[in-house]
Amino acid sequence: MAAEDTWIGIGPLAQRAGLAASTLRFYEAQGLVKSRRSQGNQRRYAKETLRRVAFIRIAQSVGLSLDEVRAALATLPEQRTPTPADWARLSRAWKPMLEARIAALASLRDQLDSCIGCGCLSLKSCKLYNPEDGAARLGSGARYLLGNRPSEVTGPAE
Repeated sequence: MAAEDTWIGIGPLAQRAGLAASTLRFYEAQGLVKSRRSQGNQRRYAKETLRRVAFIRIAQSVGLSLDEVRAALATLPEQRTPTPADWARLSRAWKPMLEARIAALASLRDQLDSCIGCGCLSLKSCKLYNPEDGAARLGSGARYLLGNRPSEVTGPAE
């Protein structure tokens, strides 16, 4: 196999990965993938970059930020394909964060039929229009989504 067979151009890589070439350039600018330049000054990526791109896309699809993805990729070897042990280590590190996100989404799902903010269920009684909103004393934001319960509100905010 010739040395060039281990490298792939940006167009074919983008097509195989199912994304735009501009996304690959963005990932490169963010330090998530690396390329080298051909004699004609074209980007060439190691074929293993396809696995890194798949990893980035999967991580983003479950809600990880690019900073979190970058930190994870920094722990992976650059000169060899990640092993099952590498992936297992990453998945163990992400499980608590993903479980917390799942719990937050489940809470949101379960509360969509009631107010997730102040509990008023009415724009006429909303905190924006009603400064005596009882949930306001529990703090700012969507208090019930953040874990407070209507039973914690005993009266108007002071």
